[in-house]
Amino acid sequence: MTVLVVAEHRRGELRDVSFEAITAGRELADETGGDLHVAVISGTVDEYAERLDRTGVDAIHTVANGEEFNHDVYVQTVEQLADGVDPTYILTPNSVNGLDYAPAVASRLDRPLVTDAVAFDVDDGLTVTRELYGGKAEGELDVAGDRAVVTIRGGEWPAAEGAGEAAIEAFDPTIDEDGVRSTVTGFQEVGAGDVDITDADVLVSVGRGIDEEENIEIIEELADALGATVSASRPIVDNGWLPKDRQVGQSGKVVTPDVYIAIGISGAVQHVAGMKGADTIIAINNDPSAPIYDIADYGIVDDLFEVVPALTEEFGG
Repeated sequence: MTVLVVAEHRRGELRDVSFEAITAGRELADETGGDLHVAVISGTVDEYAERLDRTGVDAIHTVANGEEFNHDVYVQTVEQLADGVDPTYILTPNSVNGLDYAPAVASRLDRPLVTDAVAFDVDDGLTVTRELYGGKAEGELDVAGDRAVVTIRGGEWPAAEGAGEAAIEAFDPTIDEDGVRSTVTGFQEVGAGDVDITDADVLVSVGRGIDEEENIEIIEELADALGATVSASRPIVDNGWLPKDRQVGQSGKVVTPDVYIAIGISGAVQHVAGMKGADTIIAINNDPSAPIYDIADYGIVDDLFEVVPALTEEFGG
C-alpha cells in the first residue's frame, strides 16, 4: 500500500503543516505496511523537495507548473499522480488550499473524503478521529472502502525530522489548459498585522484575566523582555483590545511555538485547539482549577498582576 502526501507552500515558503503531514503519512504507511510518497506542485519544486526529504519518505514527486496554488492544476495533477502511484490514502492539509482541491480530487477518484483529521487508526479499515462540538468531544469515523482522501489538521502531529534518502522524480502531468479557469495575478493582504504569530518561537498570550485594555501594557513589557510576540484569546480580540491576527484558537490561528505563556487564560477547548502543539506551555492564572493547567507543563497559581511585572524585572535585567 502507498500513502501520498501533498505538500503545501505559500508565497515561496513551505508551510509547517507539510512536515506534519509527512509524520502523519509515515504513521499511516507504517500501519498499512506501505510506502510514503510526497508530491510538491508548483513553485521552486527542486528546492522544496530537498527540504521535504525527511526520514521515512520513500519518494518525492516534483511538478514544475506555475509558482502558486491553482485549483485546476492541483486537481488534474493529483488525479494523474494517483493514477500512476495508486495510493491507498491521499493526505492533504486541512487548510484553505487543501479544502479547496481535496473534495474535487475525491470526487474525480470516486473516493470518500474525511476532513480535519486529528488521529488515525487502521485495523479493519481506516478509522479517522475528528473533534466535534467545538472541540468538546471526539468522534471516530469508519471510512467505507479501502481508499480515501483525508485532510489533516495542523499542529496535531510533530513535524518530520531527519535527513531522508527519498527518490526524487519529476512528474509531468498532461494539463488540460481549457480546464484551467483561473490564474493568480497577485496578493492583497486583508487585515494583516505587523507580525505573524504562527512564526513566533515564543508567544506571550493574554486572556480575559487581564481585566482592562490598559493592563495589556504589562503583557507587552514582558514580551519585550523575553524577545517574544504577544498573542491573545478570543475575548481580548472580541473586545477590540488586540487585532484579529493576534488571536489563537479554533476561530483564530493554530500556533506551535517553542514556548507558549498563557496569562489570565482559563483554557477553553476552543483556545486549547489552537496552541496545544506548543513544545512547552506555561500558565499563569489565580484559579488552580482552570482547565489550562490540564495541559500546562509549568504553572504559577497567583495574581498575574504580581507575577508578570516580577518576571519582566527578572528577564529585563
